[in-house]
Amino acid sequence: MTIIRIIAAILMCGSAAAQNYSAADLDVAFNKTNLVISSSSHGCYQFETYVAASAEQRSRGLMFVRDLPEFTGMVFTYPRPATLSMWMKNTFIPLDIVFFGADGDIANIVENTVPLSLDSISAAHPINFVLELNAGVTKKLGIDADSRVIFTELDSDED
Repeated sequence: MTIIRIIAAILMCGSAAAQNYSAADLDVAFNKTNLVISSSSHGCYQFETYVAASAEQRSRGLMFVRDLPEFTGMVFTYPRPATLSMWMKNTFIPLDIVFFGADGDIANIVENTVPLSLDSISAAHPINFVLELNAGVTKKLGIDADSRVIFTELDSDED
């Protein structure tokens, strides 16, 4: 049985290495919107974000993406508040993960996540949205739990 697990792991790694997604690939699979974050210390910053609204899109996320422009991210939307968790499975770039509610208040930020980690990264309390940005962006721009996310349209599929 162990040999079967080893072979399965090798096949999974081989297929993961063969997949590379770029921003152009994301353009096909996701709608985009702009989010503005009002930083508690430096001003306002606009991010072009891919919207992961369906269960399928949330499952895919930024997996296999090797490069993301500085002011680009992905926002995961959920129809009801929940204490959400993320992981970095098949995610090759380190990220800052911002958990926030429907009111734009940031619950917490997890900086510099570890690529390919299966560790659970959780919201501090129930929220509706998760924003993934390049690692280091939140620190560089002074985005913290006292900052606020401003958005006009973010919907989620009811699943």
